[in-house]
Amino acid sequence: MGDARLKHYGWGREGEAMSAEEQAFVLGRYRQKFGRDDFDTIAVPPLAALKLRAPRITPPDSLTAICRSEPYDRAAHTFGKSYPDYLRAMLGDYDCAPDVVAYPRSEAEITAVMDWAGGVGASLTPFGGGSSVCGGVEPRVDGARYKATVTLDMRNLGKVVEVDLTSRAALIEGGTYGPALESQLKPHGVTLRHFPQSFEYSTLGGWIATRSGGHFASLYTHIDDFVQSLRVVTPRGVLETRRLPGSGAGPSPDRLFIGSEGTLGVISRAWMRLQARPKFRAGASIRYRSFFEAAHAVRAIAQAGLYPSNCRILDPQEAYNTGAADGSVAIMVLGFESGDHPTDAWMARALECCADHGGLKEEALADDAHLQGAAGIWRNAFIRMPYAREFLNPAGIINDTFETAITWDRFETFHDKVKGATERAIVDATGIKGEVTCRFTHVYPDGPAPYFSFHALGRHGALLAQWQAIKDAASDALIEAGGTITHHHAVGRDHRPWYDRQRPELFATALRAAKKELDPLSILNPGVLFDP
Repeated sequence: MGDARLKHYGWGREGEAMSAEEQAFVLGRYRQKFGRDDFDTIAVPPLAALKLRAPRITPPDSLTAICRSEPYDRAAHTFGKSYPDYLRAMLGDYDCAPDVVAYPRSEAEITAVMDWAGGVGASLTPFGGGSSVCGGVEPRVDGARYKATVTLDMRNLGKVVEVDLTSRAALIEGGTYGPALESQLKPHGVTLRHFPQSFEYSTLGGWIATRSGGHFASLYTHIDDFVQSLRVVTPRGVLETRRLPGSGAGPSPDRLFIGSEGTLGVISRAWMRLQARPKFRAGASIRYRSFFEAAHAVRAIAQAGLYPSNCRILDPQEAYNTGAADGSVAIMVLGFESGDHPTDAWMARALECCADHGGLKEEALADDAHLQGAAGIWRNAFIRMPYAREFLNPAGIINDTFETAITWDRFETFHDKVKGATERAIVDATGIKGEVTCRFTHVYPDGPAPYFSFHALGRHGALLAQWQAIKDAASDALIEAGGTITHHHAVGRDHRPWYDRQRPELFATALRAAKKELDPLSILNPGVLFDP
């Protein structure tokens, strides 16, 4: 993680930001979109200017060594990285700051913090890297039910405990950040090979709790695919699942906690399936006259069983926004990798599928293909884009994303309905025409995971209401058209209304029963997935 601490507002560590050149590029695109040279920009209050209420509780002597209530600790654990989170932080609204942040060093200390929080009537929010983009880590008091809030930061549980090269698996603590995880596995010649956009600033436990989606576009898409067994600390005790390659013994206990978003327990350790480090790579960028032509090629590749590591398409405007193309063509970023064998045959067959659907190959490179051409430009923009929020939000620009999944037979109609509804909502909310773009992040033989971005020029004093109106319209449209409210961004509080519509009610009842058994006082992350 380096020496610098994570920012209390913004993406990454203190001192990190987009370069002047990157900022000029991003703002240049928005100047073109909205036909103006300057934006009404406000100043974001520094940490020293924040006014935090006094903590309502004090940890007992037995926990003082692992608990802090300093302004930085509290401010840095108040919000995640969703648009509403950024907006309230930008306005200096830290009313929901946790009273205490605990940094446990063992399962025993996790249990002790849980017992203390339950005893004093506090809610308890598990916290990995705080990169949630759906309102998943904000401490909540929720009226008179809770008297205070405690956040449980897992960073001190950050070790790869054991590596089993025979079975190609590793026992890893839940608070291990992505870079630390990979650096500890590297000497063994293996890798988890799970790289979400938040890789540097998120943890294994967070990935599991939110059903994270990684960089693989097919086959190894969700963290679910890598979980071999879990160890979870709950208010009722520690639960450990059996380590097996597979099992048909009833409903999977692992699956109950994968995606539970900190509501049922805290993931302290997990045995994770590993991969050999890649030795062979091949990549290409392919141009298409339209986004739907590119989608037809993606379907052919997905249904051919080739399982590329990267198979993403950008619509023409998305490609232009990132600098990957001039706005006249859709782009496919295609890649294969293997730790065992050359990938030439797989790439050759995939390129045949591309050509069958009108694709024109821009380049086909080996080794560092993912770093060159349109593929490299898009990759760099993808990694750097989260830093843009820090100067776009103060400029009154509403820039956000939402993602979903849908079967192939419904995709084109679905795309047009969701995009159209979002475009209309932008005009209704702001009075100004905005922009909605789409790309694929992951693909399956039976359907894609479309990822939409929307851009609007908002007005200070109304930004949250404007964003919410756009978010509501987009979410209503995708649920009504048969998609999921989230493919890999989790539910949190931002997606709750639509998750409630998507989820069968009888299953919700069963889930609440599990919550009552595992967390009798309902202290864990209230309001996420279901109400207390």
